[in-house]
Amino acid sequence: MDTRRKRRQVGARTGLVMVAMTLAIAGISCHTPAESMEPEFPEIPVSLVLPEEPYDYAGVAIPRHYRVNAFPPEFSHQRAAIDLDNTPADNPVTNYGARLGRVLFYDTSLSSNGDVACATCHVVDLSFTDGMRFSVGVGGSTRRTAMSLLNIRFYRQDRFFRDERAPSLEEQALMPIQDPLEMGLTLDRLVSIVESKNYYPQLFEDAFGDDTVTPERIARALAQFQRSIVTAGANYDRGRAHVDSPLDPFPNFSDEENLGKSLFMDPGTRPVACANCHITEAFVTRAPANNGLGPGLRPDAGVAEVTGNPEDEGKFKAPSLRNIAIWPPYMHDGRFGTLLQVVEHYSSGIQDHPNLHHLLRDEHGEPFQFNFTDEEKVALVRFLMTLTDFRVIDDRRYQNPFRRGIS
Repeated sequence: MDTRRKRRQVGARTGLVMVAMTLAIAGISCHTPAESMEPEFPEIPVSLVLPEEPYDYAGVAIPRHYRVNAFPPEFSHQRAAIDLDNTPADNPVTNYGARLGRVLFYDTSLSSNGDVACATCHVVDLSFTDGMRFSVGVGGSTRRTAMSLLNIRFYRQDRFFRDERAPSLEEQALMPIQDPLEMGLTLDRLVSIVESKNYYPQLFEDAFGDDTVTPERIARALAQFQRSIVTAGANYDRGRAHVDSPLDPFPNFSDEENLGKSLFMDPGTRPVACANCHITEAFVTRAPANNGLGPGLRPDAGVAEVTGNPEDEGKFKAPSLRNIAIWPPYMHDGRFGTLLQVVEHYSSGIQDHPNLHHLLRDEHGEPFQFNFTDEEKVALVRFLMTLTDFRVIDDRRYQNPFRRGIS
């Protein structure tokens, strides 16, 4: 576990991000094999360090292009990101609630071996992923790549996880904690551990009015913290502020980046574009889809495992594409280590399947291949790089509040 822990040290943030971005462009895979999961309980003092006043989570800025749909009417599939906001009326983001959620998110004591937290698989330095093909928890390796949590606020209201098994973000928050592979606790044990920590009573009282600990309150706090993680400080957003429509050339983009944006947004002479599925300017997906990947290393039926419907086999939810350049590997099983490999898949590698998304079929019913030129492939990768927001990675609101070596 020491190797994984070192990879997450805050001091290495900038270098780690730049290496990941370089690998994403260069076509070099950066995922690593899972390390041994021998339980460790190092006797290193850990202290919780929080500011006297909570950070501002409730006031996280939502930019105008998230609030207004500026696509032309013919782009009928598009909408404003705010229209997909899954925040329930009874659990808005509050400063004290999200602060509690942040502590819960990083607390490794909330696992059966005392060494795994939500943040183990959702590392802020890697845009809340873990950089591994298959995430590793207390019970070993999972079957899927960890999804980024960026802009999770704008996921469809009743659909969370790659197989969409969670009907709300609040319910999603407790599922990894109970999963024997991930964190391995019962809800009763979870409550017992939280009640045993001297730093939680005041945090619960501030967030909910008294210090009572319940699974529901834990879920609500975790959901508030996650919904506060909105990213809109990328080069894309800086350019978008100077134009009326996302289809307009951005003045701060190179010709190559504007070409990539055009290819992504507008089908042109092709029957479909990337933005037909990756909608809004938060770049979230409309629905789970089978995108013609073919069989993976590990059997995985996707959404069909939840619904029992054969027509859902091979369908998976995709995360927001924000910061995609710094969270390889890609797809539900991490089969692609670089953005160029992802573009190559859509250019010439889409495989047939009974449930292949209808937009990925040509007029003859065969899998549609985009057949991008080499110039177009590079342009698409360059455009995806413009979605990178370094500010959210360094934002102190989302950093680990626990400090090792402080007694």
